[in-house]
Amino acid sequence: MTNKFLWPLLGALALSLVGASSFAAVSQQQANRLGGSELTPFGSPRAGSSDGVIPAWNGGLSGPPDNVNYGGPGTFHPNPFPDDEILFSISANNMDEFEEYLTDGTQALMRTFPESYKLNVYQSRRTHALPDWVVANTRENAVNARLVNDGNGLENAFGGTPFPILHGTNEEQAVQAIWNHLTHWRGIFGERRTGEVAVTTGGDYSLTMSRQEFFFNFYNPELDADSLDNTLFYYLSSTTSPARLAGGAVLVHETMNQVKEPRRAWGYNAGQRRVRRAPNLAYDSPIAASDNLRTADETDLFNGALNRYDWEYRGLQQFYIPYNNYDIAQEGLAYAEILGTSHLNPELQRWERHHVHVVEANLKDGERHIFSRRVFYIDADSWKVVSVDQYDGRGELWRVSQAMNKNFYELPGVWSTLDVFHDLLARRYHVQGLDTEEGTHRVFYEDRIPNSRYFSPQSLRRRGVR
Repeated sequence: MTNKFLWPLLGALALSLVGASSFAAVSQQQANRLGGSELTPFGSPRAGSSDGVIPAWNGGLSGPPDNVNYGGPGTFHPNPFPDDEILFSISANNMDEFEEYLTDGTQALMRTFPESYKLNVYQSRRTHALPDWVVANTRENAVNARLVNDGNGLENAFGGTPFPILHGTNEEQAVQAIWNHLTHWRGIFGERRTGEVAVTTGGDYSLTMSRQEFFFNFYNPELDADSLDNTLFYYLSSTTSPARLAGGAVLVHETMNQVKEPRRAWGYNAGQRRVRRAPNLAYDSPIAASDNLRTADETDLFNGALNRYDWEYRGLQQFYIPYNNYDIAQEGLAYAEILGTSHLNPELQRWERHHVHVVEANLKDGERHIFSRRVFYIDADSWKVVSVDQYDGRGELWRVSQAMNKNFYELPGVWSTLDVFHDLLARRYHVQGLDTEEGTHRVFYEDRIPNSRYFSPQSLRRRGVR
């Protein structure tokens, strides 16, 4: 084990129930470690790194700090660390010195674009925090949550991180880490007006705008683990421009066990004025607005069913990852400033060294997907996938995805402000989540619980209007 592994494999417990490890949760004694001197309330190491680069977690940002003038929900987040300066930069010229802390995908981007791609490294700041009720549910989940259907489903979990302490076999720990990402805290009900672009090799792009609404049923305060009805979240996206796409809409009911009940999805075609089931909106189906640079299961860097891959947990390590990215999400910032010819503007990005869970997925024999292998890098505090290396059928690194994370004061919690998907072979990239020119940021509602009709297929026709 190299010195990149800073922490024992959390929860590698010797369970005495023979043959029951797939269904067993951790003991109450183990769960009591959460929020103590050893673990944060969400299961990451409370201590920092031995060299002091990663600090100890001291509570994160549970709201806007006193030094910023935050306008409230729907407004942009001022940088809470305006005086932080770049410590150093990593590029193709000096990447060998930092190889231990660079993902393979990050190194590949440096080699592909040696003249322009770099990381500006800042002081590491652990800003993730959770509402008290989510913390309480996380503690309950630790002793109750279970994987079912060979890890393709989840039960006895609600309103918090399902597996804050990884346990069981290596594969079970890998799947638990992915489920923690799939259920990570993003509020209850939210909406945003956002843009996405597919940038050509010459730096040109055409903006597609949409209005999106999302309701995380897993965090519905009116429910509990027994009343989720196998529904993780509801998502509705209506395209508003360009004119040739305007009026189209997509609705998704995400299930918690997609083997038992596949994802329910519908599409509305404005030209035909018809709502149709969209059973293929999953796995490696291409997303049209991305110009085939993003698959359906790459949204939020990973979503959907796990059943086409074998999963391996590769431990807790340290990497430089995008974190506290407030500068790239400031109100009024022109998209032309954010979007470079071959990648996002590196001067607007902030990179920090953090604890990261590494999970590898390898395509099962007989299954189909354009990615034969995927390596996920999961922020240990937020359980959010922050970077993915994805390999083609020949085993060659093909695509690299990254999430520009920051703390959303109003949640509170760390989530991505925009996501970027690089194609190393095509030398192109796709960006999702642009909103700095729109005058409004993501809006979250704590007390807005939609009725059963709000996210129904019938509602698509009403929302999908030219």
